[in-house]
Amino acid sequence: MKKSLHLAALLLFAVQLPSPAQTVLTLEECRDRAVSSSKALEQARIAVEMADYDKKIALANYFPNISATGTYMYNNRNLSLISDSQSESLRGIGDRTQAILDQAYADAAGQIGQSAQGMRSQLEEAIKNDPKLMLEYALSPMWKTVFGILEEADLSQLKAPEIAGPVNAIGREIDDALHFDNHNVYAAAVSLQQPVFVGGKIIYSNQMAKLARELETARYDQTYADVIVDVDEAYWQIVSIAAKKRLADSYADLLHTLEADVQKAVTAGVMTESDALQIRVKVNEGEMLRTKAGNGLTLSKMLLCKRIGLPLDSAVTLADEQIDLIPQPVAGGTKSLDNIFGDRPETRSLELASKIYDRKAKIARADLMPKVVLTANYLVSNPNLYNGYSTTWNGGMFSAGVLVSVPIFHGMETANKYRKARAEVALYESKLQDARELITLQVSQQRKLLGETRAQLETATSNLEAAEENLRAATLGFEAGVVTMDTVLSAQTAWLQAHSECIDAGTELQLAASRLNRAEGSYLSKK
Repeated sequence: MKKSLHLAALLLFAVQLPSPAQTVLTLEECRDRAVSSSKALEQARIAVEMADYDKKIALANYFPNISATGTYMYNNRNLSLISDSQSESLRGIGDRTQAILDQAYADAAGQIGQSAQGMRSQLEEAIKNDPKLMLEYALSPMWKTVFGILEEADLSQLKAPEIAGPVNAIGREIDDALHFDNHNVYAAAVSLQQPVFVGGKIIYSNQMAKLARELETARYDQTYADVIVDVDEAYWQIVSIAAKKRLADSYADLLHTLEADVQKAVTAGVMTESDALQIRVKVNEGEMLRTKAGNGLTLSKMLLCKRIGLPLDSAVTLADEQIDLIPQPVAGGTKSLDNIFGDRPETRSLELASKIYDRKAKIARADLMPKVVLTANYLVSNPNLYNGYSTTWNGGMFSAGVLVSVPIFHGMETANKYRKARAEVALYESKLQDARELITLQVSQQRKLLGETRAQLETATSNLEAAEENLRAATLGFEAGVVTMDTVLSAQTAWLQAHSECIDAGTELQLAASRLNRAEGSYLSKK
C-alpha cells in the first residue's frame, strides 16, 4: 500500500512538470527550413554568385584597360659618350692650347729679332759707303731713333696671352655635358589599351559567362529538388512511424484486454494456464513492437531535424503526425515531355554545357584571326631628354598608336584547340540525347509506379475494412464463447498487418508522387 502511494505521488509530480515546448511543422515549413539550412544549397548559391562575378569580369573586356606605372632605379655609374682618355684630354685642352700658343709666340719673337739685327747691319754698311748718308746720319736724330728701335727689336719679352684657364673651363663644361648623371632614375607612365577587333573573343566570352551562370542556376535547381525529395521522405516516414506507433499501442491494448479476459477464463476453469502463457507471450511481443515503434519515431525525428537545420534533440511535432490514414497526394496535370525536358535541371545543364563548348570553340577560332588594339601612353621621367639631358621633371610625352597582331604559325595549337572544342560540343549533344531518353524512361516508370501505388492503397484499404470487420466478429464470438482464443489472435494479427500495409501504401504513394514531381522537374527553386 505504501509503495502504491509513492508511485501515485511520483506520477502526480510528473504530470505537474512542464513539458518541453513542441514545434508544430507542416510539410511546407519543413521544406523551407531545409532550403534555408542546407549546406549543399548554400554551396550551390555561392557557385551562382561566382558565376555572376564571372559575367561582370567578361563584361569588363569591353572597356579600355587603363593602368599607371611608376618606377625608381639607382645606378652606381653614370653614362658617358666618350672614353676616359678622351675625357681627360678634353679637360686639359686649355693647357695644351696655351703651350702651343707660347711656343708660337716664342718662335715669332726670335724671327723678328733676327730680322731687326740684319736690317741694322745693312743700314750701317750703307751709311759707311755713302758720304751723303753719313752726313745725314750725323745731323739727323731720326737715324739714332731708327737704330735705337732696331737695337731693342729683340722681342724676347713678347709672351702669348693666358688662355689656359678659360679654355680648360670650356673643356670641362663640354666633358660634363657628355657625362650623364643617371644615379637616380625616376619614371612614371599612364597607358591605355582599347581592343578594336579580337576575332569576336570578347563577345563569345560574355555569352559563355552568361551561359555558365544559367548552368550554375540549373545545378542549384537540381540540388534544390534533391533537398525537397529528402525532406519529403523524412517527413512522411515520421508520419508513417507515428501511425504505426499508435497502431502498436492499439494492438498492445487489445492484447492486454484479451489477456485479462483469458485470465478470467482460467480462473473460472474454462481455459488452461497454457492459454494464459500463450497470450502473455503475445503481450510481450506487442510491448516490444510498441518500444521499437517509439525508438523508430525518435530516430526519424532526429533525421528530420538534421535535414531542416534544427538541433537533433529538438521537440518537433508534424502537422500530419496524428492522422491514422495518410492522405493521398493531390494529382497534378500531366506534363508533356518537352516541358519536362525544359524543366529538368539535368537536361538544361547538358544543353547549356553544349552551348558553352560551342562558344569555347568560337573563342578558339578567334585566336586564328588578326587582333587590332588601340594604344595610348603618357610618359614622364627624371632625368629626361626632352630639352637636352635634364635631371628635372620637365614635362612628359604623349604617344598613341595601333597594334595589329596576325598569328601565322604555332604548331597548329589553335586549330587543334578549335577541333577539340567542337568534339566536346558533339560529346555533350550525345549526352543530352542519352539523358532525354533516360528521363523519358524515368518519367514513364514513375507514372506507372504512382498508378500501381494508388491501386495498392485501394487494395490495402479494402483489406483493412475486411480485417476490422473480422476482428470485430472474432472479438464478439470470443466474448460469447463460440470462438477460440487462437481465432481472436489471428484476427488481431491480420488487423495489425492490414493496418500496417495501409499505412505503408499511403506513405509510398506520397513518396511516389514526390519522386514523380522530381522526375518531371516540378521542384524548381525561386531563384
